Amino acid sequence: MLELKQIYKTFNPGTINEKRALNGVSLTLDDGDFVTVIGGNGAGKSTLLNAMAGTFPVDGGTISIDGIDVTRLPEHKRAKYIGRVFQDPMMGTAATMQIEENLALAARRGQRRGLKAGITAKERKEYQELLKILDLGLEDRLTAKVGLLSGGQRQALTLLMASLVKPKLLLLDEHTAALDPKTAAKVLDATEKIVQRDRLTTLMITHNMRDAIAHGNRLIMMYEGRVAVDVSGEEKKNLTVEQLLSLFSKASGSDEADDKLLLG
Repeated sequence: MLELKQIYKTFNPGTINEKRALNGVSLTLDDGDFVTVIGGNGAGKSTLLNAMAGTFPVDGGTISIDGIDVTRLPEHKRAKYIGRVFQDPMMGTAATMQIEENLALAARRGQRRGLKAGITAKERKEYQELLKILDLGLEDRLTAKVGLLSGGQRQALTLLMASLVKPKLLLLDEHTAALDPKTAAKVLDATEKIVQRDRLTTLMITHNMRDAIAHGNRLIMMYEGRVAVDVSGEEKKNLTVEQLLSLFSKASGSDEADDKLLLG
């Protein structure tokens, strides 16, 4: 479903601020893979997701989604293949619109717009059922303005919107980092349910090693713009935080781990 071949990206080349963010990354995801991505600050995690989404052009290599070469496609043309949830809960929804209106926009993604009535009774019923999976009581607040919701509620709604029209690839960029622990756990639980229900091919960046181990069927750890650790199956299921740190030390040739990685 996703294939990256020798992806390179350098920011500010030829200047004192030159930074090689991706250093020949190659990665293949099968249909339905749920991959957690972990690594210290500056390891290249968010740059990797931005490269997939087309936020900026890569310097070298190819990116294919479901057999389609999207390497040179701009972000807006690549968007039809991709669902994305950002770290900032304010980014994925329209604050001045109602919950049901936000969901209707997501449901009509890629369709031709006409002059039909806005939201049908049937659609309203479908939205209520969809919202129940979040376990946040939003199914009873369809006409509430999204701007009145908490950050966690908005992030959960964004997750639902990003997956409403099944994307080829779902990108989750530290989507629980700005939430309190209780709400973050609920959003992660909803993420697991939605990904499993729809068999969504998913990449989830997290700074929390326990979350990286607990979710998904595969885990990759990045270091200096490359994939340093890649574990899946039974090996991933049986991993401990200590073993993960040990794998990182062997792969990176360093005993140092990023503070945020450890604290997470």
